[in-house]
Amino acid sequence: MKLHTLIVHLFALVAAVLTGCTQQSIQSTFDRQETQIASFVTARQNADEHATVVYKNGSVRITLHDTLAREGLRADSLALGGTISFYYAGYTLSGTSVSASNLFATNRKETADESRWRITDTTVFKIQTTTLDDSLVEGLRSGLEGVRSQDECYILFSGKYGFGNHSQGTIPAKSALVYHIWVNSISNE
Repeated sequence: MKLHTLIVHLFALVAAVLTGCTQQSIQSTFDRQETQIASFVTARQNADEHATVVYKNGSVRITLHDTLAREGLRADSLALGGTISFYYAGYTLSGTSVSASNLFATNRKETADESRWRITDTTVFKIQTTTLDDSLVEGLRSGLEGVRSQDECYILFSGKYGFGNHSQGTIPAKSALVYHIWVNSISNE
């Protein structure tokens, strides 16, 4: 009986060590992604002196050519529960950039054409309207909160705020994601 108890304790110890190593490895992956995201942000800011950056709940939003902010003008911004109509291109982050090979989804025909996507169902090329609520992945929801009509922005977040340990379609588990967003309109009513 003592041998049985010893074996059970030994298996429990091995399981605890392996779980700890796995969790440490996952955290290391997410930390590396945060560094890559910071490099992407720096590159975008260097390329567009009028870009603004907002950090919120693990998500980063880079609004390009932000003339409203530069001129001190205010416009309505999207709040939780509000509705947004937009075009998007979704990418997995590879290193510190995005490219056609990392595109996993888009509803924007120009992006599909530039990426040489061969899509037979062209009905996907239409504006998407959605409510800013818990149905969106956490990183995207946090990044969209605060956008304004006509904004063009990038929203980035590590796999921790994306699909985590689960793959989603062609998106591998633990992937850092980048959404290029073209906002058509927002409504908080």
